[in-house]
Amino acid sequence: MPKTVITDMKAHMDKTVEDLRKEFLKIRTGRANIALLDEVRVDYYGNPATLSQVANLAVPEPRTITITPWESKMIGPIEKAILNANLGLTPGNDGKLIRLTLPPLTEERRKEIVKGLKKMDEDHKVAVRNIRRKAIDELKKLEKDKAISEDDLKKLEKDVQTATDAVIARLDEILSHKEKEVMEV
Repeated sequence: MPKTVITDMKAHMDKTVEDLRKEFLKIRTGRANIALLDEVRVDYYGNPATLSQVANLAVPEPRTITITPWESKMIGPIEKAILNANLGLTPGNDGKLIRLTLPPLTEERRKEIVKGLKKMDEDHKVAVRNIRRKAIDELKKLEKDKAISEDDLKKLEKDVQTATDAVIARLDEILSHKEKEVMEV
């Protein structure tokens, strides 16, 4: 029973780490990344669709994303969807292809982005700590119900703390990497 508490806790913490990675992919760093467009929804014959469902996405240059719609009449709706997404990008097209050029980030904007990254990181750390607290509460309940001994509880609490520290270190590592990427000119 205590093993399932620990494995469930680790699984939830791993999901939190992956969520932070996905969130960081959406952050503009000055380098083109297709993940910037993940949240953009296009009206495709009355149904909302992701850009990857209606077009080919590519990064031919470090600051450029190209979008090649499978149907040329989708250029207008795709441009409209990008503008409505408030990404700070202005699409330009040549009739067959939409080109998004990422403007260089100013030093001030880079610092704002890093501040936002740190807030996201802290939010995910709070989530990890909440997962830890829940696991410890479950272990204490097992000890109260006499399913485990007090010594087992102390050992398991140490295991929980060790796992939590490792996950927080991973979150810090992800933040550090993204911070370097954002501040790189």
